[in-house]
Amino acid sequence: MIGSPSWWRGRSLQVRITVLATTITLACLLGLAVLAANQLEPLLVDSVDRELTSALGPATADVTTGRPLAAADPVSVRVLDISGAPVDGRARPQLDDNAVRQLKAGVPVQADGSRWRGQVVSAPDGTQRLVVAGAGLVGFAAAVHYGGLWLVVVALAGAVVAGLATWLVVRFALRPVARMRGLVRSLPPGSRLPLPTSHDELRALAEEFNALLVRQDEASGRLRRFTGDAAHELRSPVASIRVQAEVAVANPDPELAQETLTDILAEAERLSALLDGLLSLARSDAGEVPPAEPVELVTEVRAAVDRLPAGAPETRVSAAVAQAWALGNHSEVELVLDNLLRNACRHAAGQIVVSVLASRSHVRVVVDDDGPGIAPEHRAKVFDRFYRVADDRARSSGGTGLGLAMVAETVRRRGGRVRVGESPEGGARFEVAWRAAQGDRAEG
Repeated sequence: MIGSPSWWRGRSLQVRITVLATTITLACLLGLAVLAANQLEPLLVDSVDRELTSALGPATADVTTGRPLAAADPVSVRVLDISGAPVDGRARPQLDDNAVRQLKAGVPVQADGSRWRGQVVSAPDGTQRLVVAGAGLVGFAAAVHYGGLWLVVVALAGAVVAGLATWLVVRFALRPVARMRGLVRSLPPGSRLPLPTSHDELRALAEEFNALLVRQDEASGRLRRFTGDAAHELRSPVASIRVQAEVAVANPDPELAQETLTDILAEAERLSALLDGLLSLARSDAGEVPPAEPVELVTEVRAAVDRLPAGAPETRVSAAVAQAWALGNHSEVELVLDNLLRNACRHAAGQIVVSVLASRSHVRVVVDDDGPGIAPEHRAKVFDRFYRVADDRARSSGGTGLGLAMVAETVRRRGGRVRVGESPEGGARFEVAWRAAQGDRAEG
């Protein structure tokens, strides 16, 4: 259906603008035509009245001074007595008693297809005379009727002309957009749209589209690198599991089989952790962000320390406040704390210190270890996906290269920040800052 919203949404911008402009123009012109048609009859009547008044003035002056009436074609001027009887020797006009009374009162009268105006004056002998002026209204009704019809016809024609003009103007205005669309369709990878010389909306559109292409190329590059790195990382544990399984099958020695199964279990756990990290980053890249809620970090830090495996380095919690509420999500906070503590456990020599600091705007968690630390040239890259400071050491310790990347991505999408530096013990210091939850007034 033409009037349905789906039909309207399926039309081009040129059609929609033309239809809207034509409809608005037609409505305005029809409104003006109706208004003008309604004013046509009063306008014609006022014109006749002005002409009658112009003829009545000299006639009353002639009667008052006793001079004969001068001709006033096409207006008919008559002299009557107070009762309406003619005193000028001519036939009685078609005026009844009511019309005579209105004329004596100065009210215009329309009777027998004529318009009359009158005025009472005194003759030289003192008698009262009624001087009237009349004009025929032949064709008056037809003029009003056909005048209104012509006004409507002119309104329709004006709307059609406006529609055609709008169609041509919009088509001309959208021609650069059509050229830009053709350029976009044939644009090779890595290229950008040429910017128009004029500083108008089209140039702004081209600039925004080029910026979008830059972001798309960056995202495609990250996706290619991520896919390649993920394929490489997944290939290593799978190949290791396959080789060790083949060794176990080829050598049925129970001791060797037990050792091989232990290695397979370690590789399987590493593969599982790698898959979990990839899924978490994929959900983050897809924009899946659970609702934010206040999370009490002192309790979460102590719970994360309790989850450390047996044999982990000594871990101490230092909290400047009893409670520190941050704006985040419970599962996200667990992921961040678990990854930071596991990373510290892999590299600490014997001690880990976790500090919780709170201010009015942010809540910080600082993890210090006494390990070898991270050299300054690596600190800007440790949060990249699959980046390892020491690849062999990370593999031997079960690292996947995704833990710190998940920490940085999780904190970033909550409006927080993460930094790495040097701890007082000479090892690495990781500092994570979340936005403080509303109502938290702890001072750090």
